[in-house]
Amino acid sequence: MSRLDDYYRSRSLWLDGVPGSLEPRPALPGDTDVDVAIVGGGYTGLWTAYYLAAADPSLRIAVLEREIAGFGASGRNGAWCSWAFAATYEQMARHAGREAAVAMQHEMFDTVDEVGRVAAAEGIDCGFTKGGCLMAATIPAHAASLKKEAEWYSSWGFGEHFRWLEKDAADEHIRVAGGLGALYTTECAAVDPARLARGLADAVERRGAVVYERTPVQSFEPGAAGAPGVVRTARGTVRAPVIVLATEGYTVGAPGHRRDLLPMYSLMVATEPLPDDVWAEIGWSSRETFSDGRHLLIYASRTPDGRIALGGRGAPYHFGSAIDDRFEHEPEVFDALGRLIGEVFPPARDARITHRWGGPIGIPRDWYTGVTFDRAAGFGWAGGYVGDGVATTNLAGRTLRDLILQRETDILRLPWVQHRSRRWEPEPFRWAAVNLATRMMAAADDEERRTGAPSHKHELLMRLIGR
Repeated sequence: MSRLDDYYRSRSLWLDGVPGSLEPRPALPGDTDVDVAIVGGGYTGLWTAYYLAAADPSLRIAVLEREIAGFGASGRNGAWCSWAFAATYEQMARHAGREAAVAMQHEMFDTVDEVGRVAAAEGIDCGFTKGGCLMAATIPAHAASLKKEAEWYSSWGFGEHFRWLEKDAADEHIRVAGGLGALYTTECAAVDPARLARGLADAVERRGAVVYERTPVQSFEPGAAGAPGVVRTARGTVRAPVIVLATEGYTVGAPGHRRDLLPMYSLMVATEPLPDDVWAEIGWSSRETFSDGRHLLIYASRTPDGRIALGGRGAPYHFGSAIDDRFEHEPEVFDALGRLIGEVFPPARDARITHRWGGPIGIPRDWYTGVTFDRAAGFGWAGGYVGDGVATTNLAGRTLRDLILQRETDILRLPWVQHRSRRWEPEPFRWAAVNLATRMMAAADDEERRTGAPSHKHELLMRLIGR
């Protein structure tokens, strides 16, 4: 393997396990004209290219990726293909009505299945397994908040999709230390995210689009007065009447977009493959995704080769929305995540940690994911997934397809279409506020572990950020 291949494999467990070579595809060979230029070779860009090419094979589509397809969050995430949409039902209902919020959730349910459908149809071996999601209560405060969450889902008409399970029923899925019960939903699948991204890039190319890797975009200008837009790269200039910006956490690097999204690092660790006797004690036979009731989020999955991959928030936000490879390695956070595996799953406490990685996710100011298209300028954008992008990007790709091709479809009536979040505050205000918020969530978790009662700190924080 080459040094480049080794570098890309070091980004995550998932990229390390991709079969074959991660040598980059050819870069843009020079100046060119296309119908659609997509900046970013992660899920958003790839799904958009896939659905556009499927709808109109005559389109000339170019995906421009700085590194390789799946290099960013698409190849490093927690492996959840889930029902979750970043904005709350209440947020969506306030500006679009209750029916629109309910329709958005139903579409997210369907989107999980759509990802599985495409993976099967395109022969993408990404281990798509719809085993549901278990959110465990290990202290009384968790049980209270998760039961309340089940009631909340029911009040919106989704009671059949989200059920509170008492301890014995929860243990039939996954046995965790101190388990008191769990909130369970069937509307979630586990995937190998890098294999999904790499397989999707292959499917895009089979449909006639071109994925140019190792092609850093330096600037872009949407079209005006009938003239095509221009994307300038280190390898040449691309002219296109439609440009789609699909850079998620890396959007801060795009000129004029530094405060659109906040890049927040999420970190993960993975164990060595666990022996059968350990799995017999833990259960987890259906590859459910896993979380618990804490406020400083953790997320976990059982990998197809029998590892526990667990991640969580807690890494600091870096001043000026800085992104750097160094920030993907926070030894204290990694050590805490490794200990957490042994605390939650005691039979795995002696397992060796083989992989440690991380990367930035994109957070909009109102925690409200959006997809937009300016027809006059021929400029599209989708992002701000807040870590829930594996499924939502698929819906983004289908939505951008319909916006660009001027289709009249039901998904264009969903409340995130043409939603624009306000920009983040300038520094040093956002640095102080975001890191304070992280500390408040950690403090709320500590308080709940000490007292057993729900903390009001998280509720206060949600009011302060407008959720």
